[in-house]
Amino acid sequence: MARLTANRWTSAIIPALLIHIPIGTVYCWSVFKQLIADRLHAAPASVEWAFSLAIFFLGMSAAFAGPMVERNIKKSSLVSMVCFTVGFAGTGASIAAGFLPGVFLCYGAIMGIGLGVGYLTPVKNLMLWFADNKGLATGIAVAGFGLAKAIASPLMEYLIGAVGLVNMFFVLAAVYAVMMFFGFLLIKRPAGWTYDPATSHISRVSILKKPVFWGIWIAFYLNITCGLALISQEKDILHDVLAALPPYAGLASSDFAAATAGVIGLVLAADAVFNTAGRMGFSTLSDHLKRRETVYQVIFIMSILVCLLQIFTNSIDNALLWAVLAMLFLVNAGYGGGFSTLPVLLDQHFGTKTVSTTHGLTLSAWAFAGLSGNQLASFVVTHAPDQTHRYAALIPVLAVLFTVALISSTLVKIAGKRVK
Repeated sequence: MARLTANRWTSAIIPALLIHIPIGTVYCWSVFKQLIADRLHAAPASVEWAFSLAIFFLGMSAAFAGPMVERNIKKSSLVSMVCFTVGFAGTGASIAAGFLPGVFLCYGAIMGIGLGVGYLTPVKNLMLWFADNKGLATGIAVAGFGLAKAIASPLMEYLIGAVGLVNMFFVLAAVYAVMMFFGFLLIKRPAGWTYDPATSHISRVSILKKPVFWGIWIAFYLNITCGLALISQEKDILHDVLAALPPYAGLASSDFAAATAGVIGLVLAADAVFNTAGRMGFSTLSDHLKRRETVYQVIFIMSILVCLLQIFTNSIDNALLWAVLAMLFLVNAGYGGGFSTLPVLLDQHFGTKTVSTTHGLTLSAWAFAGLSGNQLASFVVTHAPDQTHRYAALIPVLAVLFTVALISSTLVKIAGKRVK
């Protein structure tokens, strides 16, 4: 046991962070998407598909990579490193060539495969090394994925100013290749663990036939869809709210942008902190609960309440600001917590031996949410009857979806108790 405690940081935690921090920079897309559109003379909406494709390929590659991760995490970590860094560097090369389809291929498909395989690779390993604190262990690694945006966004902005957009991709591709290569060298299973095909293999078809799987899938999918819908509108929401406040009301657009830039920047940075705290906090909480579904219920109830708080304070400008901030911060926390708690929830229902396969299949929900979340928000906001407060039409929709997610997670909990 002493050897296990001594080695699990270098064999599980550190390599997990070395893999998850680079791939987590996919959420830095907003830093350079407009620059790509300007450089390629393309509409931002067209360029946006690169990010949607990256999330789609992330989820789908994870769905199919589960058995490979079960068999050989060395191989899966190497595949992740190659695909992610080649895709990231290829994005820079495609921008330099003025070739938008190349951005879709490299950032969306190739890098997306690296994202999915890399996201999945450390999870089961952490659960094996930290058998008594599985939630905490997976929370640490997945927190690295969430924290990557706060770390990489200012670095990217600095590099773009110093060496240019294209060279930023090349420089960071090299940095990430080194980090992920060290993760590949360090990661390993606990001593004595061996892959047993008889016990570690589970048919995907048999998983898909279980109602409890679809209950978890639906709850997970709706949490991501709502999170992405809200995240995609954060700047517009803050813009609308601040524009109604006395210090900013009536300012010319250029003066307003300058006056509110710092406020909006601080809020977005706080979002990343709450997202990371949610990944750590909710997964740790799950270690102290008899049923892991309870964490999902807490997340959805909290999300519903902050949406209702915003709706009820919509007519009071000063109160509205605090209600909106509470909604943004806590939904972001629940969004992150949904990711970090998922592996241990699946472990509870399907067992640790096959968790890479079941986790990968469930991450397909991320793929579809990546396609639907932004589009849902865009549709609702575009068709809102009151364009002065366009975002307000989105909040009731999110409240309804969170309610459906709560019902789904509750049914999973009931089903789990019956099995016991």
